[in-house]
Amino acid sequence: MSEELKRALLERCEKMEIPLAGVASVDMWTRPPFEPWMPEEYFPQSIYPEARSVIVIGLPVALPVLETSPSIYYRELYTTVNALLDQYTYRLANFLTGKGYPSIFIPRDGYGGIKALLEKPIAAFSHRHAALLAGLGNFGVSNMILTPDYGPRVRFGSVLTTADLPSDPMLEKKLCTRCMRCVTMCPSNALSKDDYPKGLTDKRACATYSAKLNERYVSPCGICIKVCPIGEDRKLYRREDISMYSEGDRFAKYHRAWDHVRAHGGKRQDPSE
Repeated sequence: MSEELKRALLERCEKMEIPLAGVASVDMWTRPPFEPWMPEEYFPQSIYPEARSVIVIGLPVALPVLETSPSIYYRELYTTVNALLDQYTYRLANFLTGKGYPSIFIPRDGYGGIKALLEKPIAAFSHRHAALLAGLGNFGVSNMILTPDYGPRVRFGSVLTTADLPSDPMLEKKLCTRCMRCVTMCPSNALSKDDYPKGLTDKRACATYSAKLNERYVSPCGICIKVCPIGEDRKLYRREDISMYSEGDRFAKYHRAWDHVRAHGGKRQDPSE
């Protein structure tokens, strides 16, 4: 029955046009793939004690829109993807509950705003670690989950279910090439050159920079996921040459397009900053 239910769940995801979906047993949180690991209170079974499995879905962030960041255009895309994640995970939870397996969705972010994030830069549940355990990708130096199809340009949402579903295998191939573009191009200097989890992101520095962007209505930042070379989407959009983000002459038409978008919808940056 569990195999049949999982097939039905994945078919539902396909009908909802969800490109990435994976499953991890809650037991996997008790067998950490690396150290340091999260405290037990952040395990899915600590949030929903009846949970037996976690379903993780991923929606891509369109690279040409992301390239305009920081901009109101990327902000709107980010908001749209977040809203869809909440809607889709809510619907999947109801789908499973309707089949006799009570399930709940977990909101995509889990914090009230930048000010709340500055006070406590962590959410009650990590979708990134869930995506890792569900086989959707693995961590890069950026502290983001890299996926084969979209690199780190994916937003994740999760469903905690009482259904005992078969787990997907974790992705064995390490995707990060340690090119260090995310480290050198981070405007808040929040990243280190060490691999995750040793090189944990300076979450407060990242959040502080996001707060400044928020004052201009153009948060979030998105630079680290924009410049990452991993992902088949780069080939699809013909963006294999990452130097386009730092070199102006050969890619002038792109820079003009990005500057045009950034000049509208948000407050101009104070030259003194």
